Amino acid sequence: MSQSIFHQTVLCQTQTVAEHRSKVSSLSVSANKGKKNLFLAPTNFRGNRLCVRKRKLAMGRHHHRHVDAVPRAVLTTNPASELSGKFNLDGNIELQVAVSSSEPGAARQVDIKVSYNSDSLFLHWGVVRDQPGKWVLPSHHPDGTKNYKNRALRTPFVKSDSGSFLKIEIDDPAAQAIEFLILDEAKNKWFKNKGENFHIKLPVKSKLSQEVSVPEDLVQIQAYLRWERKGKQMYTPEQEKEEYEAARNELFEEVARGTSVQDLRAKLTKKTKAAEVKEPSVSETKTIPDELVQIQAFIRWEKAGKPNYSQEQQLMEFEEARKELLAELEKGASLDEIRKKITKGEIQTKVAKQLKTKKYFRAERIQRKKRDLVQLINRNVAENIVEQVIDAPKALTVIEHYANAREEYESGPVLNKTIYKLGDNDLLVLVTKDAGKIKVHLATDSKKPFTLHWALSRTSEEWLVPPATALPPGSVTMNEAAETPFKAGSSSHPSYEVQSLDIEVDDDTFKGIPFVILSDGEWIKNNGSNFYIEFGGKKQIQKDFGDGKGTAKFLLNKIAEMESEAQKSFMHRFNIASDLIDEAKNAGQQGLAGILVWMRFMATRQLIWNKNYNVKPREISKAQDRLTDLLQDVYASYPQYREIVRMILSTVGRGGEGDVGQRIRDEILVIQRNNDCKGGMMEEWHQKLHNNTSPDDVVICQALIDYINSDFDIGVYWKTLNANGITKERLLSYDRAIHSEPNFRRDQKEGLLRDLGNYMRTLKAVHSGADLESAISNCMGYKSEGQGFMVGVQINPVPGLPNGFPELLEFVAEHVEEKNVEPLLEGLLEARQELQPSLSKSQSRLKDLIFLDVALDSTVRTAVERSYEELNNAGPEKIMYFISLVLENLALSSDDNEDLIYCLKGWDVALSMCKSKDTHWALYAKSVLDRTRLALTNKAHLYQEILQPSAEYLGSLLGVDRWAVEIFTEEIIRAGSAASLSTLLNRLDPVLRKTAHLGSWQVISPVETVGYVEVIDELLAVQNKSYERPTILIAKSVRGEEEIPDGTVAVLTPDMPDVLSHVSVRARNSKVCFATCFDPNILANLQENKGKLLRLKPTSADVVYSEVKEGELIDDKSTQLKDVGSVSPISLARKKFSGRYAVSSEEFTGEMVGAKSRNISYLKGKVASWIGIPTSVAIPFGVFEHVLSDKPNQAVAERVNNLKKKLIEGDFSVLKEIRETVLQLNAPSHLVCFF
Repeated sequence: MSQSIFHQTVLCQTQTVAEHRSKVSSLSVSANKGKKNLFLAPTNFRGNRLCVRKRKLAMGRHHHRHVDAVPRAVLTTNPASELSGKFNLDGNIELQVAVSSSEPGAARQVDIKVSYNSDSLFLHWGVVRDQPGKWVLPSHHPDGTKNYKNRALRTPFVKSDSGSFLKIEIDDPAAQAIEFLILDEAKNKWFKNKGENFHIKLPVKSKLSQEVSVPEDLVQIQAYLRWERKGKQMYTPEQEKEEYEAARNELFEEVARGTSVQDLRAKLTKKTKAAEVKEPSVSETKTIPDELVQIQAFIRWEKAGKPNYSQEQQLMEFEEARKELLAELEKGASLDEIRKKITKGEIQTKVAKQLKTKKYFRAERIQRKKRDLVQLINRNVAENIVEQVIDAPKALTVIEHYANAREEYESGPVLNKTIYKLGDNDLLVLVTKDAGKIKVHLATDSKKPFTLHWALSRTSEEWLVPPATALPPGSVTMNEAAETPFKAGSSSHPSYEVQSLDIEVDDDTFKGIPFVILSDGEWIKNNGSNFYIEFGGKKQIQKDFGDGKGTAKFLLNKIAEMESEAQKSFMHRFNIASDLIDEAKNAGQQGLAGILVWMRFMATRQLIWNKNYNVKPREISKAQDRLTDLLQDVYASYPQYREIVRMILSTVGRGGEGDVGQRIRDEILVIQRNNDCKGGMMEEWHQKLHNNTSPDDVVICQALIDYINSDFDIGVYWKTLNANGITKERLLSYDRAIHSEPNFRRDQKEGLLRDLGNYMRTLKAVHSGADLESAISNCMGYKSEGQGFMVGVQINPVPGLPNGFPELLEFVAEHVEEKNVEPLLEGLLEARQELQPSLSKSQSRLKDLIFLDVALDSTVRTAVERSYEELNNAGPEKIMYFISLVLENLALSSDDNEDLIYCLKGWDVALSMCKSKDTHWALYAKSVLDRTRLALTNKAHLYQEILQPSAEYLGSLLGVDRWAVEIFTEEIIRAGSAASLSTLLNRLDPVLRKTAHLGSWQVISPVETVGYVEVIDELLAVQNKSYERPTILIAKSVRGEEEIPDGTVAVLTPDMPDVLSHVSVRARNSKVCFATCFDPNILANLQENKGKLLRLKPTSADVVYSEVKEGELIDDKSTQLKDVGSVSPISLARKKFSGRYAVSSEEFTGEMVGAKSRNISYLKGKVASWIGIPTSVAIPFGVFEHVLSDKPNQAVAERVNNLKKKLIEGDFSVLKEIRETVLQLNAPSHLVCFF
């Protein structure tokens, strides 16, 4: 059962008790995949009766709990009764009440007589113990007594000639008084004591013989109150149990001091001591076993189609189920007959499962608030502060000079060229092909002796002993590898002080060389991993990216200078980053982009994490804490930089002052001691943790947990490590290497799972600020007790959170792994929306809220990716709803989000039109989809402009792998919601095209070009190929992550990779035509042109193609054919000045304005009324030339002509100067007057 109609407030408790129990059951957000709650509160029903109540008392000042007293109603014939009261009712009606007790300890007798006759006269009553106004209902009723909604008893009077009378015997020793009203039910007439209850005192017994226990619901409430007083911390299971027992002991002590259970209940639930007695409006209530009511409610819910009920609807449904069962009883059916009737099949199992999973405590879907989307608009546009200092051109290094010379020396083509940074030195690897042989040349400027430890491979993971023919002189073979020393000097270039070696491979089945370097007993690796060179790889080199244009160059140079110090440890790196924050902030967006690039290179393991330096975990966490505090201040003070600061924080981790980091060091010792695992892998990991903890430790801890959970399958351990980028080589590369695999005993399983689970929270608290579980814990507060030498940690809740926010986070945590992600997405976005006001305020714990927001954002992305399978068969309405959710998430993460918000408003309208079956809904939705795509493309271009120059420049300075630099911005984009949104748009686009009868093409990169048609099955198969002539590829399959082969001028495919995919970005950046064809007939026609030369002319929604004869081209060897995106020359006719300086849209013609302007005019009267046509005025052709030739602008015209001559000679730098010169034109009076 995925949604529940049950709620705990209906179970034998007052509303206040229910509220506390509801809080108790929901106050702790999941600490381990939603499986751990704060208190181990019992969830079974107490007793064997289900008593449904309204939220508010209907009958005055009385208690609701049953007691074990035995009242009996008999005729009033005892002559020894003492008169306790005499009352006048309604003028001439007399009421007499007498109370007596025959002997000490015996039942008290109450005689009531009223001078009024009626067949429907009832005593509406209860007894009072030591709390005035609290009614207690005896559990064993006198004959004919009815229970009214568990609030009062109704006993019928006995008629006589002089009126009506009855006697009640009360055996409850704690009862101090009886309170009642008299009701003529037929007339609905109440008799009261001056508007109040009748209150008659009872003789007090000398001894309370009844033994009282503390009800579990009160223990839960007391535990909840203790949790609130202690700051709503996150407890471990052991602490939960301790807290629960402490609460129970406190209540036992209260009872031992003489406090009654009723007093405790009143104190804990804070019930009012008085309430006005009101007439009831519903007939009597009978008791029904609670499990039967649960089953009947479940049946009603299934018959209704399993709807999502609100809390109020749940209560109503529960009561309706009870009424249906009562009706069956009244018809004469027994409880056993009812049970057999409704418990057929698996119904009881289903309900039991529901109770077990506690679904009845939770709403299955949160109610999202209605918000004005315009209020979400941010117009915080970041600025770049341009540095005026012009640095001298960067000098080439020794190896870079040598590489250039060596490349000229080689006679064969260069297949691969890479320069690696080795500290202060470089390593060149140059792969060429000559006479059918692969030649590999390695050279370094290091003065230390180098020995190459290498092998050959057919896959990147393989090490094969090289054949004898491939071994250079002086080589030694060993198990799966060979070792070859470098030789000083170079025979080809003796002037360079380098040492080098050459390897020749004549077996073309080998694909590359894996290697490491041995120097003075030290192994040199590629950032902890093996070096690997592909023979057929692309030519690579760490380029000199000019003068660092588009970057905060001074800052990047400083970062590069300090990298050797930063790589000692995370403490060093974070402290250096902290020292640079002010400079980065003062440099504006480009400065912070530099910090982001540096931290991202670190997070993706492109930089060394630890080198010959021991540092305590608490020193790392303290350095992190300092850095995140500074970033928090930038976030609060500079709204225009919030988006980029969020990204920096997500790469760093939260950190923590002192004790938080120290727990990493201490807790691993406790785990080893408690679980008898002080040797082997655990000891090696312990040494690594003490020496230099890192984010890798989170992965190692998870791998150990997965290994233990899989019944000690070592393959699972390695699978988790490898999936997160940790190989055996990386484990061995740590300063304190991990050589061993885990090897635990079965009797250690339970303790290790418990302790490693707790340890994971400690690791994530420092290293994983954007982890959802860790982020929630830091905001809601938690406490970890110390043990012996191990310090304790207490994180207090963040103050000032919105009302209901903890419950919202709990909902998210409980649904985070469910397959149906729609309720989760709604909860995540509602939580983000609720968090927005707090994020705009400056406070000491702001960074915890930022980390929480980043975690919620990230969870949206992973949830949407999990939903792709579910959406395969979904209709357009559901896909549009998911698009609106993901777009909202992206807007909440963006600084300048105005366009995204207006797209979101458009999707709301499209959804509404779709639901109302509007005939134009698909056309409208397609227009919104195109606008959303454009917004995504603009955002991708903005990221490319801001981040990629810094990635290129800093990557070259730090020797980062070329592939990591090239995909840097692309990976940043795809790590956010934009990629998920693009995928959803692609799913919807074909549906809208078909529904709205749109065209056959989706053009991703509109580049006009000419090329020879080549038909292939998949782009992946030819991505490493180089075409010697310009080629148009017709590819049946394009996944999105492929490279575009050299020589390709266009890629046409029936597949639809999203606009942010790798291949799409590559196509746009490389000016390669890229389009999707939805019409199989057109695609078949294109495939029939295989080998022919075609010209492609794409527009925004179509691709026109035609065959070209080679003779029509000027020169097939010219750059027009060779260059990507080349086309034949185009003849342009100069437009003449028409005498008009401006024209309105009604006057647009082909002689006056361009095609875009004419399209606006053309649309008038041809589109639906709901599509707005912008009002347009244009400056027609020829106006610029006419103004330039005006006398006042003669000097400007001469200057422009001189600059044009330089431009024709190929000096493109004058374009900027031409633009600046044109701005000096004086507008003629006619032009000014027109506007």
